Amino acid sequence: MASPSNQPLARGYQLQNYTIAKLLSAGGFSIVYLAHDENDYPVAIKEYLPNSLVLRQEGSQVMASNDENLALFRHGLKCFFEEGKTLAHIQHPNIVRVINFFRANDTVYMVMEYERGRTLQKEIQLKHDREGVDEKLIRHVFYHLLNGLREVHLNKLLHLDIKPANIYIRRDGSPVLLDFGSARQTLTSEHSRLTPMYTPGFAAPEQYNKKDSHGPWTDIYGVGASMYACLAGTAPPPADQRQKEDKLPDVAQRWGDRYSPELLTLIQQCLALNADMRPQSVHQLQKLLLEPASVPRHRPGLIRSLRRTWLNFTAKPSRVSE
Repeated sequence: MASPSNQPLARGYQLQNYTIAKLLSAGGFSIVYLAHDENDYPVAIKEYLPNSLVLRQEGSQVMASNDENLALFRHGLKCFFEEGKTLAHIQHPNIVRVINFFRANDTVYMVMEYERGRTLQKEIQLKHDREGVDEKLIRHVFYHLLNGLREVHLNKLLHLDIKPANIYIRRDGSPVLLDFGSARQTLTSEHSRLTPMYTPGFAAPEQYNKKDSHGPWTDIYGVGASMYACLAGTAPPPADQRQKEDKLPDVAQRWGDRYSPELLTLIQQCLALNADMRPQSVHQLQKLLLEPASVPRHRPGLIRSLRRTWLNFTAKPSRVSE
């Protein structure tokens, strides 16, 4: 049975010096709000509130259903708070900026820079009905995103939930990585009773098995799955299913007419089920992304031009000599 959802804080609620404006998103572990500070500056506030442990039906206070859940919730609070402290020290243009973090209402809040733009997921939805996401855009977004992820890894953090919905593209075209999952991963890895939180299709095989070690290669799988989604318009098959029967398409065969062999080979490497077969560091992955791109097997522009010429020719009525 699914856990009941927590009620969000009401619009206009005063949370320290922030006023809640509206709900932005709600998941199994947290709720994110748009709020404004005392100078009317917009911020995004993430509230730690796991549905499986505590419930808020009305008002602002949260309540655990039993003592065991309360202990797990408090452990998660500690992880979430430590994550906020670490992220607050990471000042990088491609990582969501944490402005503040504090305790209130028996939980923890993380205040982040509010970004304007749209997610890569939205970009994929807009482009896939036509010809897919352009290779130049894929390389640009992920090269710069990896600059930020590299900084995260240097701070001994993993993201663990890289997917197009967590990659935000600002209005100037620069990407920013959102919604870190390291606190919830710590929570689920130490308490087997809790359901692990990951996104099927974007989660690496080792995220399904707590015995396997996690590292930069785990996030690199998520990067590869996100690049795959730019091609396919959808996530690759979930890793646990792939381990039983791998139905991942051959990307070079499927999309070789639209993307360079170098990019397609890189995506296939990132999606290797064996972690040792993936690029082992962000730096290694970036070097591969910088390799010059060859021309796709077929030039789609030429094919479309020939097809259009043929259709125009066959549509014209033939002349009969008099």
